[in-house]
Order: sequence, then structure tokens, then C-alpha cells
Amino acid sequence: MSSFTDPLTVTKIGARTWRVERAFTYFIGTENSDNFIVVPNGFETDFASVPRFFWRILPPDGEYTQAAVLHDFMITHGWLKSTSDFVFYEAMGVLQVPSWKRSVMFFAVRMFHLFQK
Repeated sequence: MSSFTDPLTVTKIGARTWRVERAFTYFIGTENSDNFIVVPNGFETDFASVPRFFWRILPPDGEYTQAAVLHDFMITHGWLKSTSDFVFYEAMGVLQVPSWKRSVMFFAVRMFHLFQK
């Protein structure tokens, strides 16, 4: 199973911006695989980009926050959007996000990226 090496440690630096204070690695597919992503110390994120209307159900931060930071990093560093979205879904599973939330959030990012073209 995939895994994160460390918990998410961030500092709020703006109204909707946080800075990663401790780098973490995410192993894709299986723990300690050769396919991994390192989110470095200093990376800035807005967590999950959820429209304010939905915040009562899916706030920008929650049990999926580390997966959202990973997704933001992948998108801003040239990973394919489809790959980033599938890794986001996988990472939410690692974080034990309930399946309905994983599905809704995955569907939302996929639709956003499909219509963004």
C-alpha cells in the first residue's frame, strides 16, 4: 500500500495560504516503491480548492489535507493532471478518508481539469 513518510506540518502565512514546514515523501502504489514524490519544506498551498458554498460538507482542510497538498505540489510541478488526480484519490485512501468523500473530491478535480482544457 502507498504511504506518507511524515505527517503534514504547516504554518499559516496568509488568509488562505500555508507553508509546508517539514518535507514529506509519498510513495505511489506501494510503500517504499521506486515511484515517489517529495513535497519540500517551504512549498506553499491553499489546501483543497473547494468553493465556499460547499465548505459545510467539504471544507478546504480535513482528513484529506495532506493529499490536497500533495496534489497541489504535483499540479504546480508539471505532473499530468490525470496522474495528479489519481494519486490524490489514492492518497486520500491512505489517509482513510471515507469513500464517499474520496469519490466526490476525485470527481470534482477530474471535472475541473477536464473542463479547464
